[in-house]
Amino acid sequence: MSNTPTLKLALFDLDETLLHGDSDFEWTQFLISEGVLDRAGNEAKNAEFLAQYNAGTLDIDAFLACQLAPLTRYPRVQLDAWRQAFVATRIRPLLGAPARALVRRHRDEGAVLALVTATNSFITGPIARELGIEHLIATIPAWDGERFTGAARGTPSFRAGKVERVEAWLESLGSWWGAFDETWFYSDSHNDLPLLSRVSHPVAVDPDDTLREHAGARGWSIISLRD
Repeated sequence: MSNTPTLKLALFDLDETLLHGDSDFEWTQFLISEGVLDRAGNEAKNAEFLAQYNAGTLDIDAFLACQLAPLTRYPRVQLDAWRQAFVATRIRPLLGAPARALVRRHRDEGAVLALVTATNSFITGPIARELGIEHLIATIPAWDGERFTGAARGTPSFRAGKVERVEAWLESLGSWWGAFDETWFYSDSHNDLPLLSRVSHPVAVDPDDTLREHAGARGWSIISLRD
């Protein structure tokens, strides 16, 4: 009888999955509340982008051009200070006990953990650390050595781009999908169907209507992480 340990990989979407909210949306609202962005126009545009994402019509390039622009206007020390306050006031209250327990269970089982999100890594880096998730696969805002440029570097971690980015990350670890006996991905959104379809255990978390229908038709697990 083999004593070889089972190799496990657990991937987690962030927004409306582990987080009871959308970190991109909350970041813009935070900057508006701090007076960094004017409310007129930005608030409506923020809501419009969120609606487009939910409808599956989001132009990721247009979204990133808008979302990354504020990072170019301020020195890193100021951005870091805002981000620290943002995580404390806007994000921690949205990270419920069930989400933290799910991550902890997979970690205790020895799985390799990664947060896989379309939201940029400047915002999501501290959230991954807050959750105790070692690896982060996120859209990367380009940095010229002194300031953010306003562009994204490489493939955005969005839709099929998530699959591409996960596979590149696994290759960087000297690994690949087939190295794992069991793989999980947790998501709320139909935008994540490409990656959900790639793992052995796709899990729909408080899913949107399209994902709920898709998951039900294929016998995927459907769970809730709401308190």
